[in-house]
Order: sequence, then C-alpha cells, then structure tokens
Amino acid sequence: MEHPTVSIILPTYNRLAYLREAVASVFVQTYDDWEMIIADDGSSEETCAYLRGIADPRVTVLWLSHTGIPSIARNQAIRRARGYYLAFLDSDDQWRPAKLAVQLDALRASPDCRWSYTAVDLIDADGYPVARDGLAPWVPYAGDITERILWIQAHIAIDAVIAERSMVLETGGFDEHQRFAEDYDLYIRLAMRSPANVVNTPLAVVRAGNGENYSANRIEAYAGWVQLYEKYAATLPSKRLRAIARRRRAENLLILARLHIKAGQPGAAWRTLLHGTPGALLAYPPWAWRAAKELARACFQATRRRA
Repeated sequence: MEHPTVSIILPTYNRLAYLREAVASVFVQTYDDWEMIIADDGSSEETCAYLRGIADPRVTVLWLSHTGIPSIARNQAIRRARGYYLAFLDSDDQWRPAKLAVQLDALRASPDCRWSYTAVDLIDADGYPVARDGLAPWVPYAGDITERILWIQAHIAIDAVIAERSMVLETGGFDEHQRFAEDYDLYIRLAMRSPANVVNTPLAVVRAGNGENYSANRIEAYAGWVQLYEKYAATLPSKRLRAIARRRRAENLLILARLHIKAGQPGAAWRTLLHGTPGALLAYPPWAWRAAKELARACFQATRRRA
C-alpha cells in the first residue's frame, strides 16, 4: 500500500468491549485513505485474539511488553507510521463517521496550520451521553493557543487531534517520563510550532467516568501536572509563558497537597508544600496563605491519627 494520508495511532491494554467500538468507529469513516497502528501494551489472550482477527490490510498491530505507560505505546506506533498526518484515538473512545473527512478539509483550508482539534461529545461507561453541567464551557480557540493550553482554557481531547507527522516527530513525540498530562505536554509543543485549526463540531466521543480510565488516580494526575509545569517553567521561550507555567505549578501543588490530606497522607502533603515553597512564593503571591491553611489541615490530620 502506498503511503496513506492519515496514520491512526491507537494504544490499548485490554478493555475489549470498548476497543471493539473504537476500532468500529474507524472502519465507518467516510474518508478511507488511512492506516491504523494498534499498539497493544501486553493485553490478555482474549484481546489479542480479537486483534489477530482483524483482517483489514490497513491495520497493523504492534505486540509490546506491558509497561502501563500510554506514551511508550503511542511513540512505538508513531515510529511505524507512514501517513502525512497522525490522528489519535484511545481504545475506550470513538469517532463520528465524518471525523477524518471534516477535519482534513479544515486543515487543507488553513495551510498555515499544521495541526487541528475538534469539539467532543462525552459518554459514560455504558455509552450514554453525559451532560456538560458544571463543566467549563467549550470555546473553540484557534491560532496561537499556547497560553490557552497552559491555562487549560483550550479543552483538547487526544481523540480530537490531527497533526502533521513531521511536526510531531520534530517535537519529540510524547514524553515517556510524563506519566500523566502527556497529551497536554504534546499540545504545548505543537502550539509553539504552529497555529491550531479548530473544528467547532463534536467529531470525537470521549468516555468520561470510566473507572478503568488511566487518569482516574487524581493524586498521580496532579503530580503529573506539577511535573509538566515545572518543566515548562524552565523551558518555555518567553518570560510571560514561563511566568504562567510557574503560577500553574504553584496552584497545582496546592491541589496536590489537599488531595494527599483527603487520602490520609499528611506527610506527603507536607513534603509537597515544602518542595514547592521557594518558587511558588514568587510565582503566586497568595501561595503563602493558602499553603499555610493546607499545612494546618495536615497537622490536624496527623494529630488525630496519633490520638
């Protein structure tokens, strides 16, 4: 087969029922010049049997040893990809049938943009629509959205992203040391290289509230955000962007400390706040007062545990 226009990157580890739906949503795409590379992270035999049974020549399965790190699986698939664009799909999510066609048309109409994302619909573990009540409103930010990403004002699901393969490779792909927030880590680097095109139509379907979801552990997730902002506080190209990263690091350290307290880990809360104090005091003036309140909570919890 000649080089396809799009290489679809799909990492998976079991979740067979969801995986079947994800793969089916690719096969019903109205645009069919694609290849799909499924990076299997050491799934059980039932899932492997399903994957071996996919007969379409456009599908390649990579059989990987289990790591539990999606970035490793995605990067392995990216290295095998041949398409001009990369599109990403997680194994518990889905695409609308016109997703590739509409998004590729949008990119072709915006030749200055090397990547694109779309709005998404949310479903629950059983596939029923999830209301967006209480969630931040969707805003279709386009152009230079680096600041919007740093503030998490641009809400981007990995399933909604298409990017030039060459640009993803230029940025180094997914950071395999970034266990959580690895998708936003990539978006920041993409945004610094190219304006973003946005499609204000929900063309991807993201499963929210799935207990098997990789991001379910909130402590690890916020530790990932702290790690991300620490990195970019030192490496972003402008003083303004680095200041935003330092502020976001400080805010996420406070949330992480609070999560440790709620989990009955006052010592971890203390260590989190002490680790963050020097930089956070300068980056975020309210830090001292808010950190003192969290430390007081940690002390109270530790006293109760000893009583």
